[in-house]
Amino acid sequence: MVLSDCYVIKQRRNGKWWPWIDKLSGNSSRKRACRWRAFSRMGSPAHRCRDIERQAGYLQPEHCAPPPPRTTSDAMWFIRDGCGIVCGVITWMLVFYAEFVVVFVMLLPSKNLAYSLVNGALFNSLAFLALASHFRAMCTDPGAVPKGNATKEFIESLQLKPGQVVYKCPKCCSIKPDRAHHCSVCKRCIRKMDHHCPWVNNCVGENNQKYFVLFTMYIALISLHSLMMVVFHFLFCIEEDWTKCSTFSPPATVILLILLCFEGLLFLIFTSVMFGTQVHSICTDETGIEQLKKEERRWAKKTKWMNLKVVFGHPFSIAWLSPFSVPDHGKADPYQYIV
Repeated sequence: MVLSDCYVIKQRRNGKWWPWIDKLSGNSSRKRACRWRAFSRMGSPAHRCRDIERQAGYLQPEHCAPPPPRTTSDAMWFIRDGCGIVCGVITWMLVFYAEFVVVFVMLLPSKNLAYSLVNGALFNSLAFLALASHFRAMCTDPGAVPKGNATKEFIESLQLKPGQVVYKCPKCCSIKPDRAHHCSVCKRCIRKMDHHCPWVNNCVGENNQKYFVLFTMYIALISLHSLMMVVFHFLFCIEEDWTKCSTFSPPATVILLILLCFEGLLFLIFTSVMFGTQVHSICTDETGIEQLKKEERRWAKKTKWMNLKVVFGHPFSIAWLSPFSVPDHGKADPYQYIV
């Protein structure tokens, strides 16, 4: 009996994985043979579940409408999530607050012109790069799988061999490539999804991980820089008259500096940890979700340097530090829809 006209789509029901069989052509006897073969393959450890609950009502490809045509509103990626938008606005407001205190409380009243120019140029440059990185991380498609591509035409185009298994997400009606996970906030399956970050109102995935890493790095740098300037300014005000070290009153100056100190210390710790976590994730080529779920490694192992170049671009250049350059991923591994 020929089984070349059947394929397997797995779904999860009652805590167990069950295959749903479809056939491109043939009679009922072939379908029964396909079903028997699919259930026999379920015992194989190479086809265990990965990440998402599936419901029976979404199984058949006919239930999925074709992907909607792209419109001008789809040109820019932006997640309409209230919590994420608020967190993004707060992020910019905190950076602008630090900018205000550094420039108007510490640098402009300083009598040392060289000190003010050097520190002002450095802090403003880092703050600009941080906000640019935040904007790119927020408005870049992190690697969304085409929505609604679980159609019979798309599955036929995969040219599945007998008994091969594909995974389908019932929430966005997509055939998921390997290492893709569904985000309940973005309502899409994201390739190499690391996590969803409310501070950038977006998922951190394959296409915007570079910008997220740069954002955490530049925020950590301006936090460290502002803390150093606060310490020097406090020492200067203690040695000199408080009325001469700032254009604001002494109580207002102290309050503004203390608030900036708390902000800088908090974000220095937070973004430094996030930066280290992201770099470790890139070097090991294992996303945060994959580490938490301890998923079986099914992809080729590469060197740490190669993993860095995959995220930041080929070859190494100063563009690695720029949020305005789109990384050239080189010869990226093709996506595997079949496992």
